[in-house]
Amino acid sequence: MTLIAEDLMLLMLDDNGRTVVDRTKLPRGLAGAVLLELAIPGAIRVSEKGESVKAGRLVVVPEVASTLQPDPITTDALESIGSGRPIKAQRAVEKLQRGLRETLLARLVGQGTITAEHDRVLGVFPRTVYPAVDSTRRNALYQELRGVLVDGLEPRPRAAALVSLLSATGAVEKVFTDADKRAVKKRAKAIAEGEWAGAAVRKAIDAVNAAVVAAVVVASTSAGSSS
Repeated sequence: MTLIAEDLMLLMLDDNGRTVVDRTKLPRGLAGAVLLELAIPGAIRVSEKGESVKAGRLVVVPEVASTLQPDPITTDALESIGSGRPIKAQRAVEKLQRGLRETLLARLVGQGTITAEHDRVLGVFPRTVYPAVDSTRRNALYQELRGVLVDGLEPRPRAAALVSLLSATGAVEKVFTDADKRAVKKRAKAIAEGEWAGAAVRKAIDAVNAAVVAAVVVASTSAGSSS
């Protein structure tokens, strides 16, 4: 089974292999995808008031985490969250986003889904783009999410997670360019806030989505002020 973060990375690439959102937003959305991968099955949760851990921090649930299919990305994320002082979701997003885009792109290249092509913008500035080699997987994802966003179908939890991350990073209308911009943004927001996950994990999912939004805003503001 592929990671939500891999699927999000594919959706974030346009037909020319360029990312549809800037480099401040994309890594944080991908980090949020890793956290949702853990939150949906209940492998992480948000601590409550009265626990030994300060309220509002991410906590690993060992008995669930141990049942997950091993993957270096999620294993590293669990170790990062479970070691040291407990942290809030936004801090976890910032920790996990480092190098994640490059790792996921390398995995997708290794799988033969995309390829890396190097060129120069204006003949001067080096750039790498990642056009598709096999579009089957991306097309299937696109059609599933289009059914949810445009046709009003009920999303599976993983599809809802992808929609919520596209919404959090402001990418919905950039991925679904042929759809009504206002309508798909509204539908995506409704799905992100909907009851597509069980009550036991909803708090963790809400915390992750809010953390991605906050991290994107902070990163975008910092990038703008330094330019």
